[in-house]
Amino acid sequence: MIDLHSHTDESDGSLKPRELIDLAVRVGLEALAITDHDTFSGYQAALPWAKAAGMDLVRGIELNSRIDANGTRSAHILAYFPLQVPTQEFLAWLSETRRERNERNQKLIASLQAAGVDITLAEVEARGRSLTSRPHFARVLVDKGYAKSLEDAFNRYLGEDAASYVHRESLPTQETVALVRAAGGIAVVAHPIRLGLDRTAERRFLEDAKAAGLMGLEVYHSEHSPELQQYYLQLAAELGLLPTGGSDFHGPSVKPDIDLGTGRGGNVRVPLEFLVGLREAAARM
Repeated sequence: MIDLHSHTDESDGSLKPRELIDLAVRVGLEALAITDHDTFSGYQAALPWAKAAGMDLVRGIELNSRIDANGTRSAHILAYFPLQVPTQEFLAWLSETRRERNERNQKLIASLQAAGVDITLAEVEARGRSLTSRPHFARVLVDKGYAKSLEDAFNRYLGEDAASYVHRESLPTQETVALVRAAGGIAVVAHPIRLGLDRTAERRFLEDAKAAGLMGLEVYHSEHSPELQQYYLQLAAELGLLPTGGSDFHGPSVKPDIDLGTGRGGNVRVPLEFLVGLREAAARM
């Protein structure tokens, strides 16, 4: 059993990189990918601990992209570098992406303050370590009594349908995928259930992304029912995409109902051959 989708406190997870490696060993994972948002910091910090523990650690990252021109619909792209390091050009683009994230955070603070929420960027950044994202906003909103839970904070203030929501200036999905491919990485559409597309539009979206260099589809995910898993497994086969999977683990204080390796209620079981397939594809690039 492996897990190709996990987060540390270097993005929006709650466990330190070493703690995540320790947990992966305890639950018996054969391999783990750290896929923090917009940063490789968690992977880099975890690498020496993974080597010491004999854990097969995969370099990954999760990137935002936009489906439509106005940026109201987004797709997350998992980028894996299982055999080589990303190019300097890709790392420079990541640095610019983090700068744009910071600009979005400033606009989000202003939007929340305009809605009567007493919150500062300094309070939020104190939770975010190397990268500050909406879950860090949510925790502050809960702590200050503006929301009952993280889910409530997203529903009322931070989600895409909330009045105070501020979208990020992300690249179109096809451009994001092409950047990953040019950097020597394998681009995978994460948790496709969140695309919010009907099946005809979803297939068309994936076909267009594949034309730009998309190589995989996250079949197993904590939000995918067994029926959806079978559907996405068949869809990946029909489109010639590599199947991948992971729990999308964030830690007990962020997503307490999702366990590393096994997802929500044991609904995720990712076989080692998925990682073998990624590495074989990377070797052919």
